[in-house]
Amino acid sequence: MKWSLIRRKLGRVDRAIDKSIANAETQGAVLFARQAREGEILEHRAARGLAVVRPERIPMAPETIFDLASLTKPIATATALMLLVDEGAVALDDPVCKTLPAFAERDKGSLTLRHLLTHSSGLKPWRAFHEMLLEKERKTGERLIGTPEARELVIDRIVRSGRIYEPGAAAVYGDLDFIVLGAVVEAVTRQPLDDFCSERIFRPLAMNDTFFVRLVDGRSGLPEIQRRRVAATENCPWRGRILWGEVHDPNASVMGGVAGHAGLFSTADDVMIFAQTVLDVWHDRSDALPVETLRSFLRRQDLPAASEWALGWDTPTPGSSSGRHFSKSSVGHLGFTGTSLWIDLDREVIVVLLTNRLHLVTKRSRFGLRPIVHDSVLDAFAAG
Repeated sequence: MKWSLIRRKLGRVDRAIDKSIANAETQGAVLFARQAREGEILEHRAARGLAVVRPERIPMAPETIFDLASLTKPIATATALMLLVDEGAVALDDPVCKTLPAFAERDKGSLTLRHLLTHSSGLKPWRAFHEMLLEKERKTGERLIGTPEARELVIDRIVRSGRIYEPGAAAVYGDLDFIVLGAVVEAVTRQPLDDFCSERIFRPLAMNDTFFVRLVDGRSGLPEIQRRRVAATENCPWRGRILWGEVHDPNASVMGGVAGHAGLFSTADDVMIFAQTVLDVWHDRSDALPVETLRSFLRRQDLPAASEWALGWDTPTPGSSSGRHFSKSSVGHLGFTGTSLWIDLDREVIVVLLTNRLHLVTKRSRFGLRPIVHDSVLDAFAAG
């Protein structure tokens, strides 16, 4: 009876995804949800809809690769910083200018890595660097987008920019904090961010389908056989093509596909591997990541007071995409392309929901699928 009730309740999850597809909120989705309880593992997987509509129709599959967008922040950049903090290469309250000296300009000398990780730095949340570089290309006739020169220009502009409020006075979510953090990782390790993450995070955890996609001559560098596994995203007006196997985020694109805020691609299975590792380390069942440092990164920092941000991770708040049932001891993050990961550290529930909500949908919406899926999954698992 218990299992039939769980299966019946999980049917609501699939129906919610199908309804979202029918309502043109997304072309497809892959869901992977898991709860480990008293030696039993409850799992639910679903692959619905289409991964690509044009230039050809390719069904969504469990092994479809997605542009994770801002899930890059916790999975790649924050985890890289966590390893460096644990090794003593950096400290959370180090001023950023200790690693990037030019960052001290324009009254930013006291701004720390902790400020960047909690989005309380006072930096602008976003700038349209792609527009600036496109204008430069039009004026000079030279290709800049995706080149090392463009990457350095973007980082330099942010590092030398002013702030718009006092560090620690407010938490304003944005990308520029994590572009800087990506540059910090590279400066400390003397390695490209994608190489460091591959060597220290993805390969050790057997996340074999997780990678950044470098641009080659402004286009995706993925081999064709691998690109065909990727869910397509937007029909991009300034790039003049459907993005399929290349990063959607405009600033990550002009930086060559590798950045601290966006650019990571992965599957639901690999994101689950990462999330399960986080959960196992939190509960002292694994030493794949440094336990005490990981625990410090997953705790709310109250910077400023009552901020919901941990270090590189969001936490549930009323009305958020996490829904109504994730406990206060949960962490997660969203990606603009339609991706999300939530981990309930107490109940040991993980929900990975990856969609291609930007791919040729007929209307833009609030994309209300996430909280519906999260509530339905946790309600079904609770029935067990």
